[in-house]
Amino acid sequence: MTENAQRQQAVEGVGYWLPTTVDTSVAHIARVYDYFLDGKDNFPADREAAARILKGNPGMRDTCREQRAFLRRAVRFLTESGIRQFIDIGTGLPTQENTHEVAQKIAPDARVAYIDNDPIVLAHARVLMADQDHGRTIFIHADAREPEKLLADPALTDVIDLTRPVAVLLIGILHFMPDHENPAELIGTLLAALPAGSYLAISHGTPDFAPEIGDAVQAAYQASSMPCRVRTSAEVLALLEDVELVDPGLVLLAEWRPDGPVPQDRQQITYAAVGKKTA
Repeated sequence: MTENAQRQQAVEGVGYWLPTTVDTSVAHIARVYDYFLDGKDNFPADREAAARILKGNPGMRDTCREQRAFLRRAVRFLTESGIRQFIDIGTGLPTQENTHEVAQKIAPDARVAYIDNDPIVLAHARVLMADQDHGRTIFIHADAREPEKLLADPALTDVIDLTRPVAVLLIGILHFMPDHENPAELIGTLLAALPAGSYLAISHGTPDFAPEIGDAVQAAYQASSMPCRVRTSAEVLALLEDVELVDPGLVLLAEWRPDGPVPQDRQQITYAAVGKKTA
């Protein structure tokens, strides 16, 4: 059966299309994250990696849920601030209340480009949205470590007008870029291509509040062949030097414009921030 036929069967509910290029014997960040969110699109290698990470941080599921909640609040804030274009890099597998759903509920004309380097993410997302009206939304198989190539992709520029303000979302991705991959250069390249009035939203793992957990999680990811580099507040702020942070600045996930009481009984290990490019 051809890939097109497999895809069509998946769209019609007959089966799930799995790209032949996927190596399911190696854990992937997107699928491990899917497991933490109680998703079904993960494999034994992903679950084994997740078990190592949970041993280092038993609260990782709560952290992932709080990260998704931060994403929703950030997108809502950005849309209400007038942003109509989003580039969501390292989006992961689709789940409830994705970026396009939050933004287009407020502004139906909002445009969203999802970027991920896992073929399963691309396949699943295309099947999910194949016969639905989601406005101008696209999924692109690309690597965040090649920002120039990403920004020049015709599929991206067909949806996103880079001469108008854009919100770039780097949620839960920067701590998977070790220092030699230069996340500051990634951010700088992306922002340099965007006009003033654009925004950057990030979340980033940190050892600041629980060094032993930060070290254990970092080691667990690395043991599963997934690079990980948690960073201090000073290091994260250095990544944000080209934007002006909106209130409340760099804070823990649950503390960024919460919708209700902030949980006090959880170990917080991830920062969140939204910044605006002013020049």
